[in-house]
Amino acid sequence: MGLFIANAYADGLAPAPQGGSPIQLVIMVGIFFAIMYFMIIRPQQKRSKEHAALLGGLSKSDEVVTSGGIIGKVLSIGENFVEIKVSEGNTMNVQKHAITSVMPKGTMKSL
Repeated sequence: MGLFIANAYADGLAPAPQGGSPIQLVIMVGIFFAIMYFMIIRPQQKRSKEHAALLGGLSKSDEVVTSGGIIGKVLSIGENFVEIKVSEGNTMNVQKHAITSVMPKGTMKSL
């Protein structure tokens, strides 16, 4: 094996690595928590508040898109479900939280 790679032998003179101080550990954990908060937790809370505001402002005749990609016009709003008109003579009941966005008026020209 010594042809291409030189043999490595342990040198007993090097000191063994020592662990860091407890203060360094606390600082590293704090930095890790701050990174997790600003990269994951905070944006998720912001999206959740925006979605709750969207559902709170929902009204009749709004044109909405569901999480499945279905576009429809709101006919009635219940506690947990929303009835939407998807085409002439066809209505669907979808869960309220499945509505992802409100489209501008006139998006659905056929209804």
